[in-house]
Parts: sequence; C-alpha cells; structure tokens
Amino acid sequence: MSRGKGDGDQKKRLVTWIVVLGIICGCVYLYSRNSGTSALEYGSKSLRKLGSSYLGGDDDGDEASSKSGEEVQGDVTLKSIPVCDDRHSELIPCLDRNLIYQTRLKLDLSLMEHYERHCPVPERRFNCLIPPPPGYKVPIKWPKSRDEVWKVNIPHTHLANEKSDQNWMVVKGNKISFPGGGTHFHYGADKYIASIANMLNFSNNILNNEGRLRTVLDVGCGVASFGGYLLSSDIISMSLAPNDVHQNQIQFALERGIPAYLGVLGTKRLPYPSRSFEFAHCSRCRIDWLQRDGILLLELDRLLRPGGYFAYSSPEAYAQDEEDLRIWREMSALVERMCWKIAVKRNQTVIWVKPLTNDCYMEREPGTQPPLCKSDDDPDAVWGVPMKACITPYSDQQHKAKGTGLAPWPARLTTPPPRLADFGYSAEMFEKDTEVWQHRVENYWNLLSPKIQPDTLRNLMDMKANLGSFAAALKSKDVWVMNVVPEDGPNTLKIIYDRGLMGSVHSWRGEQKHSGIADLVEFVKKHMSALHWEAVATGDAEENEQGEDEVVFIVQKKMWLTSKSFSVTE
Repeated sequence: MSRGKGDGDQKKRLVTWIVVLGIICGCVYLYSRNSGTSALEYGSKSLRKLGSSYLGGDDDGDEASSKSGEEVQGDVTLKSIPVCDDRHSELIPCLDRNLIYQTRLKLDLSLMEHYERHCPVPERRFNCLIPPPPGYKVPIKWPKSRDEVWKVNIPHTHLANEKSDQNWMVVKGNKISFPGGGTHFHYGADKYIASIANMLNFSNNILNNEGRLRTVLDVGCGVASFGGYLLSSDIISMSLAPNDVHQNQIQFALERGIPAYLGVLGTKRLPYPSRSFEFAHCSRCRIDWLQRDGILLLELDRLLRPGGYFAYSSPEAYAQDEEDLRIWREMSALVERMCWKIAVKRNQTVIWVKPLTNDCYMEREPGTQPPLCKSDDDPDAVWGVPMKACITPYSDQQHKAKGTGLAPWPARLTTPPPRLADFGYSAEMFEKDTEVWQHRVENYWNLLSPKIQPDTLRNLMDMKANLGSFAAALKSKDVWVMNVVPEDGPNTLKIIYDRGLMGSVHSWRGEQKHSGIADLVEFVKKHMSALHWEAVATGDAEENEQGEDEVVFIVQKKMWLTSKSFSVTE
C-alpha cells in the first residue's frame, strides 16, 4: 500500500473501528437512569486516578471533575461523566437479575427465561461510569492468570467454600487459585481431557485429534477450567454459563484469560451459527435435556458439525437408581431418534456422535419425533430467535460432502472454507482480506510495541469482525479474540467459526449514529477526558484500494478508582 496524500482534501477514514484497549478495567457501560434511587450519590463525588497509565505513559495529572456530565450538543465537549455507586461495579445491564425482580417481569423460571437477555427501558438505564471493585489491581498476566487471580478483582469466595471438595478454586491470601478441578473432575481438567481423548482413541491422548477438533462448546462451564486446559492442545472453547446464583463464574473465566460468554440454554437460540463446534461438553451441568420434546439437545444438534461429539458426564450415564435409569432410557431413545450414536461409554461419561449425512434422517419412519426443520428455517438466524424442537438437516452440498470439508488446524485459519459460497465470496477475496488484515495488524502492533510488554494484551474484541481476519492475523500472539458480528449485517460468523476462531452475534443498536468516520473520531476525542481514556497512538494514513486514506487511532482506558476503592490499596 502507498502512502496517503497529505493535501488535507482527501477523505480520511478509520481502518474499520477505533482500537480501544480496555486493558485495565474492562468495558465501560454508559446507561442512564432517570427514576428511582440515584446511583450517583456516592460515586460522582469520589473519583480518583492513579498516577500513571498501565501502558507505561505518564498520567496527565488532571483531577477528574466532580460535576455531572454536560449534554453534548453541537460542538460542546463532555467534561465529565458521573461514577456509579460502588455497588454497581459488576452491573451487566441486559443480564441484571435485580432489574428483573424490580420490574416484575413475567418470566417462566423453569425455562431459564430469567437468565436470558432483558434490557432495561430507557428511563431505567444508567448514565454513569461503572467503577472497578474496591482495591482493584492490574490483572495477573497470562499464562499465570490461568491458575490464579487477585481476590480483590473478583471478591467472591463463596464458591471456594461451596466447591471445596471439588477443587474449583482455593483462596490463598490475597489471591484465588484454580487447581483445575471441577464437579466431575476433582483431580484436574488435564487428566479428564486426556481420558476423553483416550476414550475416542485419538493419538497420544490429545483431544485435538491432529487438528481435526478445534472448536468446543462447554455448557455450564463453572469457572471454565475445562476450557482453560484445552488451550494447550490448540483447542478453543466457548465456555458458557448464566449469571445465576453462582455469580461471577464467567467473570472468573475472563479474569483468568479464558474465552467465555454469559448465556443459557433457555428459550432463545444461542448466538452462534449452525455447525460451529466439533465438540460439545456437559459435566454435571444439571440441565433437563428431556424438557419440551428435547429442544435443548436439538439446539446442541444445530450447533454441532457433521460428525461432531457430545460428551456427557452425569449421574444419568452411570447411576442405577430408578429416576436416573428412567432419564437415561428416555434420553437414549431421544438421541437415537435424532440419529446420534454412542461413540463410547466408559465409567461416568458417555460420548455421542452426530451423523455425517442425511441418510439416517431419511430412513426414519414417517411421523418420527422430533421432526426435521422446515425448509424455510434459517439455522444461522440466531439473534432473538426462539429455539425450535426440530432437527436441522444438511443441505444437498453438505450431504454429498460427508463432513465439513474444513482443513485441520492451523491450516484451517487461512484456508478458504466451503461456506464462503453462501455469501458469494471467492477464495481470492478471502485471501486478499487475510493479507490486508495481516498488514494492518502488523501496523497496530508496531504502534503499540513501545507502549506494551509481550504479555500486556490477552482478551481482545473485534466489534465488527467480518471474516475474522483481524483475529487470524494475531495467531502468533498470546491472545484470544471475541469476534462480534452485528446482527443487522451479513451473518459471516459461520466463516469465523470455520476458520477455527470464536465469536458471537450481537446487536450494537442504540449506539449513536454518525455521518462519517471522521465525525466518529471527533466524537470519541471529545469524550476521552470524561471517559478517562487517553490517546496512545495514531497511525500514518495509507491509501486503500478505493483511493481513500486510512488512519488508525488507538486509545486506552486509564486506571482509575473511586475514593473508597483507592483507600483499600493504600
């Protein structure tokens, strides 16, 4: 790419998004609340900042204003944003159980609707900065973070007591350590993972099966030790758990640097396209798989690739009491009608395998339940779409392929996947996109290198991931990327999963619209001080194929604490 022109007349735009390094305190949530008890009575008067930024640069030394933020109209710059009360330090706006109780939403608790997304109406939204927990510290770095985190960052120790006999987590002074245990694998996830690979006769007891098994869905993941220990085998797991009575399971996972997502098998499809995972896992996840005509198992079936596995470790697989035997008989009959077969059953674990083709579906007796989904059902439509109690058959092309047609990992990352054709994309387009983003990411890294250490970054998010080439370009770095595909655009998330990467569909609706990228950049600059962000680097303009100049603008969220939080550290 050539250098952009410097005459000022040429239109400049951001490379696709503004790179925001939420390294210290995670994401900033900006919500307003205009009724009820004020959330600002404490926080808005108590903001204090640390004396230096996390990336190594000096703080500008300006004290944050204690005034409430001004309305942004025209060219008015927002001077400050109030800070929410410390009790909101773990607020998850659309997964806020307190909101559900307060608004008395009529939800079916037996269907887990109360753990699904329910966003507040405008008058109940918060318009303040979410503070970090009292005493918050810069997180421990990966890979050490897999095994220990600062207790003050996630001040919840009840799981250490409740699961003390299962080695989930142990409180050790000012840290919480994770021995790698789980409800079903007290002696360590690594040994459990090796035993599953052994059951499937995979070479060297390594679950990735020479690169053929790459993406895993861990349902009811706890603190995600299963997913954490899979990473060393070049397997990436979407660790899934709800915001239930075991609060902060997912926050523990993310603090540890393990891919994870807040969600539940309830009434809506999970935000992943069909045929995303080679392997699904449920270890004592306490899910009623027989409810509603097996709709939850059918959701797993939608998500599994041809020939994909479901490993189920639960008393129903081995116990001999009357109730467990009944559940086992009915579950076995259900999965048989779904054309799953037992790959292996040993001790307390059973592993089923999904068929490679439609042959079994076509051979079922007429009227067999569950039925095949209707031909007009889009198995990749997921945002807010109810689950369906039907089997998703393969297309004619997939049926003839007798498998996914995907290359083993790591070649999968850069090999054009078959589902590119669903979008009319050619292999050349795919390869060009990969090449362009490789160049861009090298540019990003060069800009950041003077500011960061090799272990500074771990959890990344691409807010408009397209084909996932940003994440692909980061393969050599010790990071993972949550690739987000907006629900109102092309649903390219299946390409991302076919490359062996992770992601989710999400709605960014409600975000303020801007007339252009330049307008967006200026908007961000106006708000940086109020948000306690600072500019880290700006890249030189480079001309793209459309003759437009592209620039990179990188900002970092500063380390700041409330007075209450700050006093804990002193």
